[in-house]
Formats: sequence, structure tokens, C-alpha cells
Amino acid sequence: ECVAGVLVGHPFDTVKVRLQVQSVEKPQYRGTLHCFQSIIKQESVLGLYKGLGSPLMGLTFINALVFGVQGNTLRALGQDSPLNQFLAGAAAGAIQCVICCPMELAKTRLQLQDAGPARTYKGSLDCLAQIYRREGLRGVNRGMVSTLLRETPSFGVYFLTYDVMTRAMGCEPHDHLLVPKLLLAGGTSGITSWLSTYPMDVVKSRLQADGLQGAQRYHGIIDCMRQSYQAEGWRVFTRGLASTLLRAFPVNAATFATVTVVLTYTRGNEASAAPAGPALAQPSSL
Repeated sequence: ECVAGVLVGHPFDTVKVRLQVQSVEKPQYRGTLHCFQSIIKQESVLGLYKGLGSPLMGLTFINALVFGVQGNTLRALGQDSPLNQFLAGAAAGAIQCVICCPMELAKTRLQLQDAGPARTYKGSLDCLAQIYRREGLRGVNRGMVSTLLRETPSFGVYFLTYDVMTRAMGCEPHDHLLVPKLLLAGGTSGITSWLSTYPMDVVKSRLQADGLQGAQRYHGIIDCMRQSYQAEGWRVFTRGLASTLLRAFPVNAATFATVTVVLTYTRGNEASAAPAGPALAQPSSL
């Protein structure tokens, strides 16, 4: 299910990244639809799947980390309350950045590179190897602070929204409307988690893409925010949002519903005490 989610969602992610980092002086794309059309026309459908290998490789590790950390943190906190759901989600979000940040750096670089013989990187591992050779560990972890600032609160919001919604709708294992309810809760969780930290995602993409074409422009998060705001105003921090939300609802809906149903049935009645098992998470890469 998570692989299917990545395959469905990746083209939207490519469009999001292209829109987030395009030059204000010479914009290539007029909007989400124009960006989709341009990529297909210039690079074929495969252009939308640039950088796909990176999230596919990192997915298993990230989901295992998020699952484990969220579940263990919730148990350690002792009580399944909305606040603890937020804290457990935030802890999971922070810890998975160790994998998520280099993975997204490779994904972003591949999504932005030219097609054909002019390309710089042959794939995700080649991309990270080249960055490591040039810049060491610091280069591979570029954008780590902005990734942490995005993932920590957004995962908290993600798990909190899902918990609140499944409780409010009374999601019980034998409810014949269980799957539609879980789809709604999962999709809504994906959207709220993205909305909660989206401006930081724009900053992260710009920092990770910085230096790809010419000299580096930004000296850090604050400088990137200042320069971006001065050039384009506050709307710069919503660039690519439409594409992101179009992807977030169906992908997170399917992911949450599948995992919760599987967990509920594999655990039997043990899981029915809680309205929903821990979610598959990963709003950013799914």
C-alpha cells in the first residue's frame, strides 16, 4: 500500500518541488496544471517520476522508525490522550529526520536536474555519494534543521488529527462504515499536517536545491525566508500547495485506512479497545 501511495503521489511531489524553487525572475511554470503539462511535453511522463528511487528506498526504514517511536512514546507517556498523541507523533517526526533529510535532498536534486545526457546524477545513491565527496556529512544533511522544524510539529498534528477524528466518528472494528470513516480521517490528517508547516517545506526545498544551478544564494533558514519574502511577498510560502493537497488526501487516506484495518484484524479484539491502531505516517514522503 505504501509503495502504491508513493507511485500515485510522486508526480504531485515533483510538481510541488519545481514550483517551490522556480526563479521569480524567469518563472518556467504558471501554475500546477501548466507545470504538469510542461514536464510531460518536455521530459515525457517519466519526468514526473524523477527521484522516485529515493522515497522508495527510504520508505521501509522511515515507516519502521515512525511506527516504533510513536507506539513506544505513547506507551512511555502512559495515557492515550490527544496531547500524548501529539507528543508521540512529534517524537516520531523528529527521529525519522535522520533518514528523511538525506533522502529528500537526493529526491529534490534529481527532480530538478536536466533530462538526458546533461544530467548530473545517475540516481539517488550516486547523488548522495557525489554530495558526500564534495561537502562531506554536512552536505548530505543539508536542510536538516528546516526538515526538523517541518516534521516535528507536522507529525504531531498528523497523529493528533487522526486520533481526534476517529474518536469523534466512533470508529469501531465492526462498524460497517469503518473504511469510509478511516479514509476521511486519514485524508484530513494528511491535509492538516501539511497546512500546519507548509511554509517551512518551501524553505527546505529551496535550501536543498540551493547551488544546483550556479552559486549558493542562501546562508541559512532566516536568510532564505528573508530573501524569498523580499522577492515575492508572503505568497512565496504557498508555492506548490495545490499540488501538495491534491496528493495528500488520497495518499494518506488510503495509507491510514489500510494500516488501521490490517492492524485491527491481525490483533483481533485486543486492538478494538482503541479506536485505531498507530498510523503508517510519513505525510512528507508518501
